[in-house]
Amino acid sequence: MKIPVELAETLAAVLDGGTLDAAARALQITPSAVSQRIKTLEEQLGRVVLIRSKPARATDAGAAIVRMARQVALLEHDTLSALGADDGGQGAGRRTSVPLAVNADSLATWFLEPLARLSAQHPVVFELHRDDQDFTAALLESGTVMGAVTSRAAPVAGCRVSPLGAMRYEAVATPAFASRWLADGATVAELDVAPLVDFDRRDDLQTEWLRSAGADPLMPPRHLVPASNDFATAVRLGLGWALLPRFQSSHALASGDLVPIGGMHIDVPLYWQQWNLRSPLLDAIAEEIVADGRRLLAVSRR
Repeated sequence: MKIPVELAETLAAVLDGGTLDAAARALQITPSAVSQRIKTLEEQLGRVVLIRSKPARATDAGAAIVRMARQVALLEHDTLSALGADDGGQGAGRRTSVPLAVNADSLATWFLEPLARLSAQHPVVFELHRDDQDFTAALLESGTVMGAVTSRAAPVAGCRVSPLGAMRYEAVATPAFASRWLADGATVAELDVAPLVDFDRRDDLQTEWLRSAGADPLMPPRHLVPASNDFATAVRLGLGWALLPRFQSSHALASGDLVPIGGMHIDVPLYWQQWNLRSPLLDAIAEEIVADGRRLLAVSRR
């Protein structure tokens, strides 16, 4: 059995765009032609590859096809580069799309700088998927992304892993908030009623810290602010206390706009995982991201 590359690319386009209409626009064909290609692919494979929800989702079989399509695109890029047929990242020629997954705090602090250098050096564009570091590895497993910043140390099947370091988080609040809610030194009784800020319902950093302090995580009122910079701003405005990475709190702590409220710090180990392919482009991406991650995450723990 052979899998036509055109059909695999069409499935990847549907998943990237979320709908058949979006894929049609990207491929410059009609939605009915997209639907027919997906149907043909499913008939040839003898299995369903696409769940036609909003947004569209791949089945396990579809995820394998998407992974193949992305690998073919990556190999095409590397071949053209070897032949000198790319423009070295200059001009408006065709650029290879590289989907990556990253946690919100890395995205807000250190992750974009290496991507900016890579974009200037290579004909590539990045499609970033933001998720909690505990869940980004699943995007690698599904074939949605080629590389990910993740808390998972064990390599995803077909991937290689490089340690980045650990992002250190400390519990902080504004002086006014601490004076009002935590005047006795963040006692259990105070922590039961002091408002805190969570990133979203999967954010367990504040819960872990409360447990370490002997407090009941179910007691305090919680604000949900699901954007890293806005999350830090909410703490600086006195909406509640929270754990912030050193990258986001160091200047405010130095100026006195924030104060530590005590308790343990929490170190979240991070790793870079990417497809285990011999690809000059993927190797260049890994080199830049791992070097920056190791250097800056080491600084964040001092």
